[in-house]
Amino acid sequence: MTLDEATGLLTKACVENPRAEARLLLAHVLDISRDQTLTATPTPSQAQAFAELAARRAAHEPFAYITGRKEFWSLDFAVGPGVLVPRPDSETLIEEALRLVPDRSAPLRIADLGTGSGALLVAALKEFPHATGIGFESSPEAHRYAAANAARLIGDRAQIRLADWDIAEGPFDLVFSNPPYIPAGDVESLAPDVAGFEPLAALSGGPDGLDAYRELASLLPRILASGGHALLEIGAGQANGMELLFPTLAIVRIAPDLSGVPRCLVLRKA
Repeated sequence: MTLDEATGLLTKACVENPRAEARLLLAHVLDISRDQTLTATPTPSQAQAFAELAARRAAHEPFAYITGRKEFWSLDFAVGPGVLVPRPDSETLIEEALRLVPDRSAPLRIADLGTGSGALLVAALKEFPHATGIGFESSPEAHRYAAANAARLIGDRAQIRLADWDIAEGPFDLVFSNPPYIPAGDVESLAPDVAGFEPLAALSGGPDGLDAYRELASLLPRILASGGHALLEIGAGQANGMELLFPTLAIVRIAPDLSGVPRCLVLRKA
């Protein structure tokens, strides 16, 4: 398959930015930069491998699943079926943590509830080199990715536990969570890359999308240290009414992502 043929295939499949994605797939197959793809000449076996990957993308399999990699906070995370693909919007939580704790040498104790690929926990530990952390993940598939990512990028400062977050024991200075927050009835309307492939348990937040936050409202006061903060990702339109869900914690702020959408709920235990 040629680059033009792959672009045409992705165009027919209504993949956004088909030319750019075709070039990135070819770069992945040939292990070259995207700029080099315009002059590259694949071998027959490489052209066949490229065709197979293009067909998978045309079927709307997530790009990150095909390449097995996703960048988050300038770090390279292994991802694949069974784990939520990290998104740039979630970097807002790391930015807010740095705002809350300007001392990078602080010996923080950090938790990540529903850690998925481990992206939030690992990124936070990279920024706070004297901190330690625990990621809780109930999915065996996601747990394997998180454990491998943490071991490769952080080492023994991170523990990844195959467990529901309700077993978490504090006190923690920082608690991160990107819980499922899509209303169950809206999941099927998500992009086919998401609705058809990424784990439902990491997407669906119950009838109104708020089930996980209700659980967190009970858990966080027990595991946060005095003066500790929780940073929770929220969905579009969910900022209003959060004070009713977390009556025993103070809302410090609700920070927007790069698109201006309220994305990070910052809570503090008095």
